[in-house]
Amino acid sequence: MVPWSPGNETESSGCSQAQEFYSPLEDSDPKDKYLIPRNIMAEPDYIDDDNPELIRPQKLVNPVKTSRNHQDLHRELLMNQKRGLAPQNKPELQKVMEKRKRDQVIKQKEEEAQKKKSDLEIELLKRQQKLEQLELEKQKLQEEQENAPEFVKVKGNLRRTGQEVAQTQES
Repeated sequence: MVPWSPGNETESSGCSQAQEFYSPLEDSDPKDKYLIPRNIMAEPDYIDDDNPELIRPQKLVNPVKTSRNHQDLHRELLMNQKRGLAPQNKPELQKVMEKRKRDQVIKQKEEEAQKKKSDLEIELLKRQQKLEQLELEKQKLQEEQENAPEFVKVKGNLRRTGQEVAQTQES
């Protein structure tokens, strides 16, 4: 079937049928050879209001969708989906494997964050570690002094007082 166009004037067996289905655009340039299809299907009889005896088709009611239980369940599923609480139908092994994978990804991200620390953060961490070590050493010394026998404490006190007396005599 050859579509009709203004340049195709030859009479052929398919040309008369083509003229029924296609017509040239009336508003366009005569140079344009675009064709638009005409209405091929017949319009149904019930569209016209001429015959009131005809029964017009109506969409059938779905009893499942109109049931109250179905509507409630559908509403709940939509709410859960919005919240991200989809029903879990996965096997236990798959859940465990997904959890391990999530934990591994989180751990990798933490490691990358620590690797990307700036020089200032590194220096602050070093100072913090030094301060913690000094505090631990002070606590150890205090514990040793508290646990030491009484004669060692008295000897330390005598030395201190002796040094203080020597310093006051020299000045």
